[in-house]
Amino acid sequence: MKQRNARQSLPRFLPILLGALLLTACGEPAKPAQPREIAADTACALDGMTLLDFPGPKAQIHYDQGEPDFFCDTREMFSIFLRPEQKKRIVAIYTQDMGKADWNRPEGQWIDARSAFYVIGSPRRGSMGPTVPSFAREADARKFAEQYGGKVLPFAEVTPDMVDLSGGARHDEKM
Repeated sequence: MKQRNARQSLPRFLPILLGALLLTACGEPAKPAQPREIAADTACALDGMTLLDFPGPKAQIHYDQGEPDFFCDTREMFSIFLRPEQKKRIVAIYTQDMGKADWNRPEGQWIDARSAFYVIGSPRRGSMGPTVPSFAREADARKFAEQYGGKVLPFAEVTPDMVDLSGGARHDEKM
């Protein structure tokens, strides 16, 4: 008799058990991708340049699959992120806090690129010419803009025309 009652109860409790298991799995948030340090052989995803060879802020984009892409310049990171054809699922974007990093040899100081402030229009040069410096604190970005020029914007207000990479190619044509 006990076996029969157990068999009859199983169909009623199975959905509850499965639901509890699913909620348990959903309750644990996925660990966000952590920034990686630049190694001596870390190359830019767009042009193959070695990141450590150039001044200015660097960036990295992490996807839901595969290795992150590194960029020797924040303009390159924005140009990839803002492309309408970007299909990979981005899980994290990091850039360097130039309020703390050494401009000529930036190391570490990784910050969430989406919460950073950027100086657009500064003549300060990175690996590909004038770059878009990134800062964790708006006050640091404003101080930089006062010293070097440019306009301070949050990540969400940077547009594709502000980070157009063709400017470097046009400059080369004049040489």
